Amino acid sequence: MKKKITYITIAVAVCLLVGFLSSFATQSSINSWYVTLNKPSFNPPNWIFAPVWTILYIMMGIAAGIVWAKGFYHIWVKTALYHFCFQLLLNALWSITFFGFQNTLGALFIIIALIVLLGFTIKWFRIVNKTAAHLLIPYFLWLCFAAVLNFKIWELN
Repeated sequence: MKKKITYITIAVAVCLLVGFLSSFATQSSINSWYVTLNKPSFNPPNWIFAPVWTILYIMMGIAAGIVWAKGFYHIWVKTALYHFCFQLLLNALWSITFFGFQNTLGALFIIIALIVLLGFTIKWFRIVNKTAAHLLIPYFLWLCFAAVLNFKIWELN
């Protein structure tokens, strides 16, 4: 049990660190470029994003820690965690592309790839541990919403 808690703690810290580092790209544009964009009526207020992403990163870390605790020597665990790491990199790349480079179309392609890769991650997490897979569902749903939002922002601008 102690090993599992250690792995979960490390995984949560890594996810939160990725989110924190990604926020630098976001902060560079959120009060300048982003406010000038035309947005759809369903665009949430800016204040909602930080708490939602914090909760999602914590849930992602818990899920990854549960899978990691099953033993990295196992091929299914390795496969699941490789998928997880790649989707986490795409997650960070989306923020850099959308906010840092202010490239809404490029970000749209990245988020679509991210959703597909997350689908595979959930599939592999489910093989290792169903609870871990279920912890990624809110993240998947939020990404689907974010993709629609990203598309509409691109379309309106």
